[in-house]
Amino acid sequence: MKEFDLIGRYFSAGGHKRRDVVIGIGDDCAVTMVPENQQLAVTTDTLVADVHFLRDAPAKSVAYKAVAANLSDLAAMGAEPAWISLSLSLPEVKEAWLSDFVTGLYELTQYYSVQLIGGDTVKGPMAMTITAQGFIPPGSELTRSGAKPGDWVYVTGTLGDAGAGLDILQGKLDVAGEARDVLINRHYFPTPRVAVGTAMRRIASSCIDVSDGVISDLKHILSASGCGANLHVDRLPLSRALTSAVSQDEAIEYALSAGDDYELIFTVSEEQRGSLETSIASTNVKATCIGQLTGHNDKLSLFKNDEKYTPKQSTGYEHTF
Repeated sequence: MKEFDLIGRYFSAGGHKRRDVVIGIGDDCAVTMVPENQQLAVTTDTLVADVHFLRDAPAKSVAYKAVAANLSDLAAMGAEPAWISLSLSLPEVKEAWLSDFVTGLYELTQYYSVQLIGGDTVKGPMAMTITAQGFIPPGSELTRSGAKPGDWVYVTGTLGDAGAGLDILQGKLDVAGEARDVLINRHYFPTPRVAVGTAMRRIASSCIDVSDGVISDLKHILSASGCGANLHVDRLPLSRALTSAVSQDEAIEYALSAGDDYELIFTVSEEQRGSLETSIASTNVKATCIGQLTGHNDKLSLFKNDEKYTPKQSTGYEHTF
């Protein structure tokens, strides 16, 4: 199939349409309008087969995860998503795979009112790069560098599910029944916390999404903000599916070091905790306080039942070259 036939059949006609897109797919560039008194947030993420997703993963889940990873980055900045572009590399065209891929792509973009506005398709190793763009009111963006000693550390949702789901798929963890389905589904179809990100504007002092694991991602906040943290692992939010599949200690390890949960870790000052509770209530997403920042630069101390805790793995996923 020729490139423009592929684009026309699978990507040009479908998906959500926004009024702020002047020219979408079909020209050399997309043309869009940025609303008045809004800043443009831009993020790009590449997913490579057998590195960021399993080569034999369902095509729908591959597209869904690729979009979710980018929307999660926007959420961590407090941005409202608007547009994405897609560069897709495939070794060969399989129309059934592409049809399922597009289904996953449009399912998530439709839900968040995001339009696919352009991109590229090439023959090559299986990989995809998405650039996502969104809006933030001036001065309300969330960053990693605004935290202060004394701020409280929160995390949304539950942690460790996606990592356990991956281990099930790779045959490293034997789980049956409903828990198996829940954990695998959390790996395949993460939920970007867009509503939480926008609700935290001017409330959270810092924020990051959990893509590489709590330990690794929280350390990014500590490094950028010049803080330390006391983290209580017995307070980590764990799902019923995870705790029914593995022991409590194993669940904690998954929560600390497994990535791909795409929850948000954020910090809030004591003065803003009341505003946090009010704002988070409207999102129907639970946020759990798991620790507090200290003045000890870059030092992350872990505790379990108020005693020092040493994890089996001191870091989460790390990108290497």
